[in-house]
Amino acid sequence: MFYILISEFHNLYKQKGLSDQVIKKFRDIIYEYYHKKGRKFPFRDKISPYYVLVSEIMLQQTQTSRVSQKFLDFIKKFPNFNALANAELDDVLKEWQGLGYNRRAVALKNISDMVINEYNGQLPEEVKILKTFPQIGHNTASSIVSFAFNKPTFFIETNIRRVYIYFFFPGRDDVDDKEIMELLQKTTDTQNPRKWYYALMDYGVMLKKSHPGLNKRSKHYRKQKKFKGSTRQLRGKVLKLVLEKSEINLEALYQKLNFEKKKINEVVSQLEKEGFLTMKDRIIIVSK
Repeated sequence: MFYILISEFHNLYKQKGLSDQVIKKFRDIIYEYYHKKGRKFPFRDKISPYYVLVSEIMLQQTQTSRVSQKFLDFIKKFPNFNALANAELDDVLKEWQGLGYNRRAVALKNISDMVINEYNGQLPEEVKILKTFPQIGHNTASSIVSFAFNKPTFFIETNIRRVYIYFFFPGRDDVDDKEIMELLQKTTDTQNPRKWYYALMDYGVMLKKSHPGLNKRSKHYRKQKKFKGSTRQLRGKVLKLVLEKSEINLEALYQKLNFEKKKINEVVSQLEKEGFLTMKDRIIIVSK
């Protein structure tokens, strides 16, 4: 069924509008693809609030192919909220290496501390509360609630956006997320939101390969900046070197990095302000 001609669905939607028949057809197509071609990930195998939190923070701005093994390594080292809350920051950052955006690792450790000390070791089930946690916005909070607790929420990420543009906005090049959200709220399987969002995302990944230009038709499309030579790349390199050496002289850092000294100084200063690093007498260490 998921090989149905998209023109057939478009014609049905044009004739019937968002009727019960159209919603059922849409869900049937998405679910049939998922049942036959759904992706397998370790963070989908054994569901727990802690595992979902870790994987969702990891998946922010990082591809699933890079997350799978890192997730397994991370939960082996820090198997629960208590273990992560009590861990040394440099140990957490070392385990995080390769995922980028290291502030996410710091946030994850801080969240674990909050869960232990403020919520009796239980991750809250409400989007509103989760959004008050560091590094958690509406989308991440919503995905955590749906995946960890199987409670219906509504959020749009890149693969979900791709699916709705494909099915409901043929020929449009200025699709607004507000329009997608209206459809999402009416078509989501609220009886099993965890499965529904897994299925939507997997269908969106398939569409990325078969119809790579779909997200460019979104009003919110922004071309991703190049990673090579970026401040983000330099931040990762600086932190990696400090973690490897335990401490490093600023001059040694200049020698090992193919960036301007001014740029390196700016990044080191930035990482100091954010609480990652401490520098004294030009010796740099990971902050405690």
